Amino acid sequence: MTQRSAPPHLQPGEQVVLFDGECPLCHRLVRFLLRADRQRVLKLATVQSATGQDLLRWAGLPTDNFNTIAWIHGPQLRVRSDAFFAILAQLGWPWRALAALRLFPQVLRDAVYNGVAKNRYRWFGKLPPGSALPGAQEPGRYLPGG
Repeated sequence: MTQRSAPPHLQPGEQVVLFDGECPLCHRLVRFLLRADRQRVLKLATVQSATGQDLLRWAGLPTDNFNTIAWIHGPQLRVRSDAFFAILAQLGWPWRALAALRLFPQVLRDAVYNGVAKNRYRWFGKLPPGSALPGAQEPGRYLPGG
């Protein structure tokens, strides 16, 4: 396994959640994270932003057809259900307890995740580019340019 370089735009110890800024379901998740992340551990960036695009390239992920959430902490990268559970593990109780669902086989977790991701626009619609981001008015929640 190759060792990744430090991700761009992140300071040592920072964590970021990359999400689709045009997805209403993703916006709901971000609003939840803003409330549940009382320690303000998680930074945010949309995949459409310049910062998000840099982080996607660093991770070797597609920059034009992105259909998963990503969590980056130093050289660590998690996507799909692994990202979701890594994010939950950063939150306080009772949300952290949900990370125990990670015990389900990854193939099943990712199948459910991929099904939702594939249908998210059909089920929840699509926000116009430039829509207001949840928590954008809260200083320090988004990476610069994110």
